[in-house]
Amino acid sequence: MCCLSHSCVVCVSPEEERRVRANDREYNEKFQYASNCIVTSKYNVITFLPVNLFEQFQEVANTYFLFLLILQLIPQISSLSWFTTIVPLVLVLSITAVKDATDDYFRHKSDNQVNNRQSQVVIHGSLQKEKWMNVRVGDIIKLENNQFVAADLLLLSSSEPHSLCYIETAELDGETNMKVRQSLSVTAELGDPNSLASFDGEVVCEPPNNKLDRFCGLLCWRDCKYPLSNHNMLLRGCVLRNTETCYGLVIFAGPDTKLMQNSGRTKFKRTSIDRLMNTLVLWIFGFMVCMGVILAVGNAVWEREVGSLFQSYLAWDLPVDNFLFSAFLSFWSYVIILNTVVPISLYVSVEVIRLGHSYFINWDRKMFCPQCNTAAEARTTTLNEELGQVEYIFSDKTGTLTQNIMSFSKCSINGHFANHHLDDPEEEWEERLDFSSFNPLADPDFCYYDNGLLKSVKLGDLHSHEFFRLLSLCHTVMSEEKKEGELMYKAQSPDEGALVTAARNFGFVFRSRTPGTVTVTELGRPVTYTLLAILDFNNIRKRMSVIVRNPEGRIRLYCKGADTLLFERLHSSNNHLMNITTDHLNEYAGDGLRTLALAYRDLSEEQWEEWSERHRQADRATDCREDRLADIYEHIEQDMMLLGATAIEDKLQEGVPETIAILSLANIKIWVLTGDKQETAVNIGYSCKMLTGDMTEVFIISGNTVLSVREELRYSNYLYSSLYPSISLFLPLAIYLSIPPSIHLSLYSSLYSISGEFALVINGHSLAHALEADMEGEFVSTACVCRAVICCRVTPLQKALVVELIKKHKKAVTLAIGDGANDVSMIKTAHIGVGISGQEGIQAVLASDYSFSQFRFLQRLLLVHGRWSYLRMCRFLCYFFYKNFAFTMVHFWFGFFCGFSAQTVYDQYFITLYNIVYTSLPVLAMGIFDQDVPEQRSLEYPKLYEPGQLNLLFNKREFFICITQGIYTSVVLFFVPYAILSHGTQGTGEPLADYQTFAVTTATALVIVVSVQIALDTGYWTAINHFFVWGSVGSFFTIMLAMHSQTLFSIFPNQFHFVGSAQSTLVQPLVWLTIVLATVICIVPVLAFRFLKLDLKPQLSDTLVRQKTRKPAGRCMGGVRVGGVPEGRLGARGGFRRSGYAFAHQEGFGELITSGKNMRLSSLALANFASRHSSSWIDTLNPTPTAPLWFRHDYTIYTMDHMS
Repeated sequence: MCCLSHSCVVCVSPEEERRVRANDREYNEKFQYASNCIVTSKYNVITFLPVNLFEQFQEVANTYFLFLLILQLIPQISSLSWFTTIVPLVLVLSITAVKDATDDYFRHKSDNQVNNRQSQVVIHGSLQKEKWMNVRVGDIIKLENNQFVAADLLLLSSSEPHSLCYIETAELDGETNMKVRQSLSVTAELGDPNSLASFDGEVVCEPPNNKLDRFCGLLCWRDCKYPLSNHNMLLRGCVLRNTETCYGLVIFAGPDTKLMQNSGRTKFKRTSIDRLMNTLVLWIFGFMVCMGVILAVGNAVWEREVGSLFQSYLAWDLPVDNFLFSAFLSFWSYVIILNTVVPISLYVSVEVIRLGHSYFINWDRKMFCPQCNTAAEARTTTLNEELGQVEYIFSDKTGTLTQNIMSFSKCSINGHFANHHLDDPEEEWEERLDFSSFNPLADPDFCYYDNGLLKSVKLGDLHSHEFFRLLSLCHTVMSEEKKEGELMYKAQSPDEGALVTAARNFGFVFRSRTPGTVTVTELGRPVTYTLLAILDFNNIRKRMSVIVRNPEGRIRLYCKGADTLLFERLHSSNNHLMNITTDHLNEYAGDGLRTLALAYRDLSEEQWEEWSERHRQADRATDCREDRLADIYEHIEQDMMLLGATAIEDKLQEGVPETIAILSLANIKIWVLTGDKQETAVNIGYSCKMLTGDMTEVFIISGNTVLSVREELRYSNYLYSSLYPSISLFLPLAIYLSIPPSIHLSLYSSLYSISGEFALVINGHSLAHALEADMEGEFVSTACVCRAVICCRVTPLQKALVVELIKKHKKAVTLAIGDGANDVSMIKTAHIGVGISGQEGIQAVLASDYSFSQFRFLQRLLLVHGRWSYLRMCRFLCYFFYKNFAFTMVHFWFGFFCGFSAQTVYDQYFITLYNIVYTSLPVLAMGIFDQDVPEQRSLEYPKLYEPGQLNLLFNKREFFICITQGIYTSVVLFFVPYAILSHGTQGTGEPLADYQTFAVTTATALVIVVSVQIALDTGYWTAINHFFVWGSVGSFFTIMLAMHSQTLFSIFPNQFHFVGSAQSTLVQPLVWLTIVLATVICIVPVLAFRFLKLDLKPQLSDTLVRQKTRKPAGRCMGGVRVGGVPEGRLGARGGFRRSGYAFAHQEGFGELITSGKNMRLSSLALANFASRHSSSWIDTLNPTPTAPLWFRHDYTIYTMDHMS
């Protein structure tokens, strides 16, 4: 049929549209469309060296040291040899290059893993295997069941009836329920490679974009145009389910696919310590320039007043001809000498420490999952200390918090409680029920333990039979039975699959269906029911019903849905049973289970005929059709009899509630961002203990307009500010809601300080308005007061926008964790991205900074590895700046005693080796191995994590304390030896006041003082620490004695000028007395200050270290009570009941079943049936509340072939 739709027009200008011709690569290549190759790597063999060096010299520090190297090559201004800078610079560049090359190698490896996946492409009438990266726009691809979709495809044909295709989109939108796609009827006949090879249709469509729920285009073929919509598309990242084969035409490939368009740009991530270090380095550089200016001015004054007296026999070196030019050269000389306040070895050491921390994460056996055979992996080495400063965690739900597995857990039948596990503590053991002896059609994987429920079924309890009969009839599941007794259910949602499987095991086995019948095996007896109507599920009704006629002719309506809505429609005689069932539902909700209430109603023939006629009239109405149908459904779903309730467990990953509780105690706020529906997300929130019945308020933001969202946000602000009179403005609500946004934010900025038990739930439509520029401030002020925030029905791009919003307004460290491609955008946006290597592919892992297989490992990553990394890095930086100021500032003081001549205090080899040999290894050992408390204490006392969030251990204040201590040490190290040695003599009576003796004494005192200082700073000693600390001291003496030996001087007389100095100096008792005195003067004040601080203002870690007996910390998890709250306001004061309703179902499958589109019927039956129904069923699969519902009423029982 040729048609041109007026409802779907390509809404782009001609130059912006995409044209794709099937099986014509030459034509499509004219447009230079992107290939299907994914490239996340940065370098190749040719570009690595120039590009990497260019990137490294964009770092200010590297450029600065290159500038210093150039200065050192000028003999007039350099008093140090060029190798003192070039050796560390080359070392830094080499280590960084190796690290970058290693990281890029793994990116190449990941890219190759994806790009080399095999796909089947139709080429010249035959199927040929091609790698994903070789697939081009316009190619026709064959997909098979359970395969990932390689690119964005236009579905051409399928092995299923009417070219239907079932897909799972969890990796795109987080929803686990299956969705249906259908090809155009005109291409449905193209089911083999030969016919597909001759297909030359041309698609004209919109350009690449990130809209997952929209596609607009036209197929031009055989002089006709056919409209295309999102229901004809298979997007990259989807998985083909319950469909043997299908064929698709590649429309968008590689970076143009909607999955990649939503993945966001890769951002260069820097830690807050990196940013602080950049600021501090600029300050230090300014400080160094100031010192250089002071010394240069001193040089000018000295040369004019004193130096001029020596001109007759000690003239200036060329080209110096006056004291001002001498001062100018002296300034640059001191810039070179004083540059060691920020030595290049700092950056080398930081990279080495981070690399060590990354290996600790990779090697942690407690983060290894034996079931998945997957270890934790640090995919970056630059963010480890940031793990110790996280304040906000943004988590996906499906596959991250949950396992994507639904199981039938508990049920209530006629007021009797049935449990998956035995709760009686007196029971010594639980034995899994064996259903095979009772029911040969039972699912062997089904697990249940309560034998009482099975006994009630065997003994013929009518209520139990009716309960499971309802579960076997009231659903939209399809059954596949290729061999007798081997059933496979194709469930549109995992909830329905779990319920139908439970009924199957308890003897009520759903076997097959036709558009007008449902066949069930009841306790071994086959029974065929006539399916009169399906009252389909939608998000407003929150229930679904079927009307069936049994073989005896009795008509009955079966209904399942949300208890809060279904209880309102029960017969008055059910009050007592409803109260008992309500108690059971409260318990189920408290356990975080997903609940449904079940009820039925008997209908007389007259009632059915009357209602059927009214329904036909409503269905034919041209105005307000949906409202009329809703009224008809409401009319028949009244005066029902309650059967009971079911409780489905959406299985959480192991340890999720405990992990969330511990992270909350560490003052980390957790937000759940999910594409799933509100009820499901809220239910998981209670299961995870993010939401509890003890919460003061749980607010729901669900407005569809800017005005309604603003009013709901302000109303939330008004309610919880009214709970705190100290900050409440006591304004009437009407006046409060009318306050302009700017005044509102200024008046209620104090809300940030509230610490209450609040939670916020907001859906995607409302979030879109809340993220607008004029409202984002109000949204942040509301959300950040809450302990938990759940955002439902959000797109991948919205997830990233929420993360960006918190980064912008709160200046807090954020962490995003997810397992699917729909989480890639927020993972890239957050400061830290964590990928769960779960069931939704590897895209999240590839985009992440860290990866592991279980959410529970997050607490160890943050509270142990993250806290330790932050602690170690802070201690490392404090000590590093201290030791280098102590080392460098001695030159400054010496300048006042050497005529400001830029003479160095130390031997040039000591200057070169100080930071790369004598003091590098001890500080590296501390930075890699140090601990304040054992790992178990870190988990038991989550409050230990807070110093990192508050940035207490290394900040500007701590930096100034460190450099002050360093300057104080330099004063002692210069003036104590200077004062003693200037008047000291050797045992022979010869004076000790010579330059070389002073240099050796000062250098020795410096090494000993900084070694003692790091021994005091080290909180956790290992054999490596001892070896490095005392070994460095030993290496100093060994190397110094070798450098000052006669042997080296005889070989290199122009390089070693301190011949014999060490040997003659270190044998003098006065020298050692000077060294000891300088050490005591430097260290004693530090010890006194630390003892006073420990007694007067101890930190929690200090208290724990001093405890002699281990006191286990209460994790405050076992006593958390999850109560219920009213339906309208999920959480509230007073402990009201909360509905545990959640049903991951999609509207439209009722019409799909009754239309027969998804069934393989006998040709006669299908011909008779198809003539009676509309072909517009596919439009109702769009999950909007206004989509039309469909009924089927027919008394004929059709024959049915086995479905494949």
